[in-house]
Amino acid sequence: MLFGPSKILAERLRSLQAHLKAENPLLLEVVPTYLKIDRILYRMGLLSKDESLATRIPWWPLITVLGTFSSGKSTFINTYIGESLQATGNQAIDDKFTVICYGLNGTKVLPGAALDADPRFPFYRMSEEIEQVAPGEGRRIDAYLQLKTTGQLSQRGKIIIDSPGFDADDQRRSILRLTHHIIDLSDLVLVFFDARHPEPGAMQDTLQHLVAETVCRPDASKFLYILNQIDTTAQEDNPEQVVGAWQRAIAQAGLISGRFYCIYNPQVAVPIADSGLRKRFESKRDQDLREIYSRMSEVEVQRHYRIINVLNSVANEIEQTMIPALQTLLRRWRKLVLIGDSIGVGSIIGLVAVFVHFSSFTGLAAVQQWIEVRRFESTIIGILLIAAVIAAHYTVRDWSARRIAAQLPERVGSFDLGMRRAFLHNTRFTRFLLQTLPKGSSSRVRRRIKDLRDAAATHIQNLNDLYTDPSGRRSKTQTQEGLPDLLGGGGPAVQPTGGTSPSSAEHVGESR
Repeated sequence: MLFGPSKILAERLRSLQAHLKAENPLLLEVVPTYLKIDRILYRMGLLSKDESLATRIPWWPLITVLGTFSSGKSTFINTYIGESLQATGNQAIDDKFTVICYGLNGTKVLPGAALDADPRFPFYRMSEEIEQVAPGEGRRIDAYLQLKTTGQLSQRGKIIIDSPGFDADDQRRSILRLTHHIIDLSDLVLVFFDARHPEPGAMQDTLQHLVAETVCRPDASKFLYILNQIDTTAQEDNPEQVVGAWQRAIAQAGLISGRFYCIYNPQVAVPIADSGLRKRFESKRDQDLREIYSRMSEVEVQRHYRIINVLNSVANEIEQTMIPALQTLLRRWRKLVLIGDSIGVGSIIGLVAVFVHFSSFTGLAAVQQWIEVRRFESTIIGILLIAAVIAAHYTVRDWSARRIAAQLPERVGSFDLGMRRAFLHNTRFTRFLLQTLPKGSSSRVRRRIKDLRDAAATHIQNLNDLYTDPSGRRSKTQTQEGLPDLLGGGGPAVQPTGGTSPSSAEHVGESR
């Protein structure tokens, strides 16, 4: 197919469709729409034939847990899952990103290569991204990533990522690249801070990365900021001052509004002797845990809508960002080429004039007489001159295109579309210099983009029909059978609810 995926990618996409058919059929009908928008991106040069938008998003709900060292991330994950899967301690335990998902065979630890080669997971082909920011590190993918499976039913149908402890002063560029990557893909991001140490004022760089760079995002509502281990502040003369200091520090980083959660793990908590103070701490902990677990249990529904909304977002990015940017670049390129052509053609004419001047010819009449007498030689010279002009033109075209392309980022936008590739695609030798529209931006393609928007709207309506019933026409029994349980239990020890499982569609909540 002229504007289709490569054979290897096509096989991966068929495998993805087979998995969705067995594990999440609700999203199966969305895949063909992704393939249609892929073809538009291929035509424009924004994607290569071995890339697809369908492989750039995780098709299962994704929760990312970020936080500073010793902030209790791993303990929180172990409690939520119901298994001591992650090592815990006061010092940095693991410097890898750990992807946790359900597995039929219980607990297994798999290398990072298992994630790098599987488009269903959030780190597909991440070795290439690491190689770009840290040359030589891409082949050490196992040093950055690992995959863990658990047999706990609470983990069915969702993926949790436990990140290394965050310290902006000591983060490698490759780790920051991975962090930004998973933030972009996640449906929910839990950002943990340690109430014990250090002082919030000494963490400005870390707060800049974990808070300031997230509050202005269009999906800022998916971030939950959590002050963990607040039980240790009960020993302070005024524990509210500790919480207040963190709230002020985060507000200074940009989080003016929004929830700031305060929790601790009762299994490893510091005993609080004062019964009144203990009840107050427990009440706050239970209330905030209920809200956190409730948000975690809702990610399956959010993932369905987010996957479909990507189609609209890509269409907007093409029309509002990529096409105008390419038009600007092509105008700049044409200007350089025309200037270069003027210089080149002028140089050739000048050389001919100099040759005639210093030759044995005496005026134009002598030149014309020579051409008439030596028709064959003059024809050859004319052909060579035309070839020289054409060669000079295409040399200028190529030089101008490469000069501009060298200043462009390889990937831009929310979906890492290949702006540099698209620009070079539009300046190939078969492309007419004076064409104003980039390839793939014709009125026919714009109609296809409109059709894709309509298809996305239809997918959204299908989801709305599944999750809502404004008229109340469906019976209570039908509603209970047709809708997943969006919220966990109502008690303090909230029960997270599993989503669509890779092996079953049953929703199971586990008591903590």
